[in-house]
Amino acid sequence: MPSSTVVVLTDNIDRGHDLCEAVRMMAGCRVADVEEQWLNLEPVVGVIADVALERPNSRRCLQRLTVRCRDRRMPLIYLTRTGTDAVLREAGNLGITACFSALAMEPRTVVAALFRLIAPAKTTTDLLVEHNFELVGSTFSEMFDTARSGSLDMETVNEAIGPLLVAIREGGLDRWITLIQAHDDTTLRHCLLVASYVAHFAIYLGLPSSERTTLIRAGLVHDVGKALIPLSVLNKPGKLDSSEMATMRTHAALGYEILAAAGSVDPIILAATRHHHEMLDGSGYPDGLQGGQIGDTVRLLTICDIYAALTERRPYRPPMSQTEALQILRGMTGKLEPALVEAFAASIEG
Repeated sequence: MPSSTVVVLTDNIDRGHDLCEAVRMMAGCRVADVEEQWLNLEPVVGVIADVALERPNSRRCLQRLTVRCRDRRMPLIYLTRTGTDAVLREAGNLGITACFSALAMEPRTVVAALFRLIAPAKTTTDLLVEHNFELVGSTFSEMFDTARSGSLDMETVNEAIGPLLVAIREGGLDRWITLIQAHDDTTLRHCLLVASYVAHFAIYLGLPSSERTTLIRAGLVHDVGKALIPLSVLNKPGKLDSSEMATMRTHAALGYEILAAAGSVDPIILAATRHHHEMLDGSGYPDGLQGGQIGDTVRLLTICDIYAALTERRPYRPPMSQTEALQILRGMTGKLEPALVEAFAASIEG
């Protein structure tokens, strides 16, 4: 369960659907009915009650909540469908923080009001982006843990795509990248950076949704082979020697083997995982492909991969600036497709 959870208390599950969807954009959501005993409130940061206070069981439920929350501040919003003085007085007696009309306010507006009470120093966009980062990071960690056993569930990977796109769309690329850059897990940080640049680039190019999804999926899993690289090499706080570099370079083929063993993986993603270090002039690895042997998805992913590597912090060097990194990409004539590099630069600079 996500670390921050909002409880939607309702006496009509169907009516609470839109409210729950709005909550899940910014936090975990749990639906409860009026028999709720409120036994585990540790992860709960707020409650939205959409029940009829005229009913004794609804009042008893909220009274139990009030007792359980006696020693902590937790916002409770009540959605009224009548707005009578008697209902509002009852709401006040039950310790309800704020009352809104269930008929006049959109679910997203109600949820935004709740989070202004929960975290007044943050905007709703801040909270949305942070929540989706938590979802994507958790999914990626689960994927990598599974990959260490030599297998992978692509459905787990797919769960990260929606939150990643929502965060970039709602908060912008820069805010999302700043969150990722602050993470201390080098592999997670790099893979999320690559997937994010891929997503942003695909959106900039106007690619269809299906192609965009495939590219993001490839970005998320392209380094999955690193799950089988010894941690002494993977997390070395310095440059790798020639032997360690040779070990590190096996990750592309290892990742391909993990995905192939999983079965039913798109051939495009298999190719991207194995070949994202190939260069157009044949100087890359593991297969020394060149020119037309390298597909469009790999070419695009490779550019994003190199840019992410250059602009992220490493123990042995500070991150490069955007200008410096793009200058290096532009200098890789013969290795990268120049037109695609310029399109990527335009997507980042714009």
